[in-house]
Amino acid sequence: MKNPGLAQRIASSQPENVKRVNVLGVGLSILNLRSALEAIAKAIAAGRKGYICITGVHGVSEAQADPRFREILNAAFLCTPDGMPMVWMGKLAGHREMDRVYGPDLMALVCESSPNRGWRHFLYGGGSGVAGELGSKLKERFPGLQIVGTYTPPFRPLDTEEEAELERMIESTRPDFLWVGLSTPKQEKFMAQYLPKLNVTLMVGVGAAFDFHSGRMRQAPRWMQRGGLEWFYRLCSEPRRLWKRYLKNNPLFVARVFCQLTGLRRYPLNEP
Repeated sequence: MKNPGLAQRIASSQPENVKRVNVLGVGLSILNLRSALEAIAKAIAAGRKGYICITGVHGVSEAQADPRFREILNAAFLCTPDGMPMVWMGKLAGHREMDRVYGPDLMALVCESSPNRGWRHFLYGGGSGVAGELGSKLKERFPGLQIVGTYTPPFRPLDTEEEAELERMIESTRPDFLWVGLSTPKQEKFMAQYLPKLNVTLMVGVGAAFDFHSGRMRQAPRWMQRGGLEWFYRLCSEPRRLWKRYLKNNPLFVARVFCQLTGLRRYPLNEP
């Protein structure tokens, strides 16, 4: 690997009992919501630092042109199957227990489980006011939930002063979870960079979950999610922002998967 430091630092935190399936050179964790929660609970109990990537077609496609990003995905504590195409690839490989571990669903499940376990949460990301709204909605939905801090970052890398401020906030609040609501691949690169710097056990990149759970954006109906059609719902909701992502990435993804499944091209896993 090009960055052995990252591999050595993160590989030891990956759960030994969670295997991975190769999707275009990205190792997707063979999980469902229940087993993901079990792995998370064990990591928190043991104080095993790591970051969790919620990865679908967009993330896997971005990784094709960005080896560093692919390395970050493969070094994650968990790289969960966010979209149904990831689940279908797992089932084609014989993993019947694999199911979608969707960012908003995982966030809700962890928050629901938190009051009885004493887990503490910090919200990082979203547009102006989103993290605060999200914290209020989550505490209202899950009584007893501990939201110990929020931070709305600028639309650029943190400068030295902002980075120091974030480190102080995390040090003083001591969260178990840092939920990161940025876009892919920005949030994954942020987590890989800041995991060693911040006093938090698990960082979870959940992207649009901030907007969904705060009520700023509507989710696709469940039947569309389960049918692999959430991309179409989101494209219709935000055509100007998302048309290039879906109309370019989706056909390329299908073509690449065909090449992988037929053996026309190999996509080796560069795991730590």
